[in-house]
Amino acid sequence: MLTTGHVFFTSGYIQDVKALAELAHTQGAYIFIDDYQGTGQVPINVKEAGIDFLVSGGLKWLMGGPGIAFLYVREGLIEQLKSTITGWFAAENQFDFDIHHFEFKHDAGRFELGTPALAPVYAASAGLSIVEEIGPQAIRERTRWLTSDLIERAHAHGWKLRSAEREEERSAIVMIEMDDPAAVVGRLAEQGIVVDSRPGALRVAPYFYNTLAENQELVEAVAEALSR
Repeated sequence: MLTTGHVFFTSGYIQDVKALAELAHTQGAYIFIDDYQGTGQVPINVKEAGIDFLVSGGLKWLMGGPGIAFLYVREGLIEQLKSTITGWFAAENQFDFDIHHFEFKHDAGRFELGTPALAPVYAASAGLSIVEEIGPQAIRERTRWLTSDLIERAHAHGWKLRSAEREEERSAIVMIEMDDPAAVVGRLAEQGIVVDSRPGALRVAPYFYNTLAENQELVEAVAEALSR
């Protein structure tokens, strides 16, 4: 099993998962992709890429909050697999409540566990509806434009970035290296600017609802924070 991420949270780099899938399959292995950092901002065609398994969730770019995860399993593999942990939603006759005989469902429902968290379902559904209305490709083009602009502004200040050089390999995660990013996060929060930190870097993630003016405001605020 080759297990890896589609988008790296440490740099925003987009992996060529199709090439990785081909490599795994030539060695007789499956490929499992973690797409939490990509779903909603970087379109992916799991069938075209030859992906066997993919996991994602509503927490990040799908704007659905915590509590809901998504699992894709290539159709030809579904009935070959049995979960090592399971729950009553995975049972073929779940409402029989037969504790002596257990048979997995014959579709993707066999990978369900217990009763889902129903309240987060509504939040996840709302976030998904927004993404679907705009369209993943339109979101991708918008975030690519915003990200390129943000990177240019950061370079103009001489800041060092953890980012792929090629635009097509960059997601909307921009990492600006600095000594004390947590302190900068706090100073920006005082101005109503929400970013995050990772070890040695400020993490900025423009999305479709952001603007070039906000990019400029952010860069000016970071420059001021660094000058203190």
